[in-house]
Amino acid sequence: MPPVTAAATAPPVPVPAPALVSAPAPVLAPAGPPRPGELPWVQARMRAHAAPRPWPARTVPLADAVGLTLADALRTPHPLPAFDTAAMDGYAVAGPGPWRVRGEVRAGTVWAGALAAGECVEISTGAQVPAGACAVLPVEAALAGDDGLVYGPVPPPGRHIRRAGEDAPAGSLLAPAGTPVCPALLGLAASCGHDTLTVRPAPRVRVLVTGDELDHAGPPGPGRVRDALGPALPALVAALGGECREVRHVHDRPAGSLAAAVHGTRDAEVVVVTGSTSVGATDQLRRLLAEAGARPVVDTVACRPGHPMLLAELPSGGWVVGLPGNPYAALVAAHTLLGPLLAGLCGRALAPLPLVPVTGSLRPAPGLTRLVPVTWDGAGARIAAGHGAAFLRAAAVADALAAIPPDWTDGAPAPLLLTR
Repeated sequence: MPPVTAAATAPPVPVPAPALVSAPAPVLAPAGPPRPGELPWVQARMRAHAAPRPWPARTVPLADAVGLTLADALRTPHPLPAFDTAAMDGYAVAGPGPWRVRGEVRAGTVWAGALAAGECVEISTGAQVPAGACAVLPVEAALAGDDGLVYGPVPPPGRHIRRAGEDAPAGSLLAPAGTPVCPALLGLAASCGHDTLTVRPAPRVRVLVTGDELDHAGPPGPGRVRDALGPALPALVAALGGECREVRHVHDRPAGSLAAAVHGTRDAEVVVVTGSTSVGATDQLRRLLAEAGARPVVDTVACRPGHPMLLAELPSGGWVVGLPGNPYAALVAAHTLLGPLLAGLCGRALAPLPLVPVTGSLRPAPGLTRLVPVTWDGAGARIAAGHGAAFLRAAAVADALAAIPPDWTDGAPAPLLLTR
């Protein structure tokens, strides 16, 4: 099996190691050649990320910042730790022993004065080390005598003391702008004394689900299909860094219904339209965007499934992402265009793609990228069974989507779009 290598644009990232799907790998049928005007998949992803300017920043309390993106670098205004700190419970000692106990110091308090050689104070983990102390003797290595002296081995200078600024000197860069705000970053900011963070808010997204054939509750009726994207897309939008404000179901006809839905409100920066992206009789989106004077950014992508996807900027400054109506194809398109667009609006870097060996039966097609669900065991990925453009079984249990290039062979490396 070939070794794991890094994509030229992004280093590998750690990925959890779930169990492999036990079903045999499917033999995937070949896809047709790329159509004229289809943008290569890698370029489409990069173009979607580069298209927007980052959303304006705002300052929010720490509690409101989780899940958002740093607009400014996080720095510490003072050293971390701010003072010499005991790393163990025991005795802060000065010089060789035995040591006479002068008092005690607990976390959050300060012992006034300075220790002379042969003196010590009882100290708790996290407490400030008194002046004159050269080390901390752990309590399990110390013997307190009835004579008021503490006996034990002389610890090396600096032993069990965290020096001021050891973790970060004052002014240190702790996290660059563009970093997602996670719980650990909130704790880091608080430890530096920050009460607020300057962040870019999550872009607001409105989802329009088209298709007169869709049922929205219960089993579908004869000749009809249950809507899978209406329930799935709000969670996917959130996972990609956006805030879903609304899911609206739009009829295929009359022709003006989709136009009214796209332009009807101003409460979202991004409108996602499912279906209506192809060239059938009921597919209106491209004509609607052309009539509105929208600027095309991506119009079809050389990948399968999901190629009739699109991205356009409206004259108002809003964005429209067109996804195919088939559920798995829509998932592929969302990761290809919507995710990078939201990252660009947030000021985040484009997510890195680890390059790992992929095994399974698949027939690549000239000029096309095949996006297939894979399971990942920490060393390599395997194509998961049970998917097609309209079937989400494999995607539901997969760890990633493998972007299979046209020249791939079984066991060769391919980039992974992580989905868990």
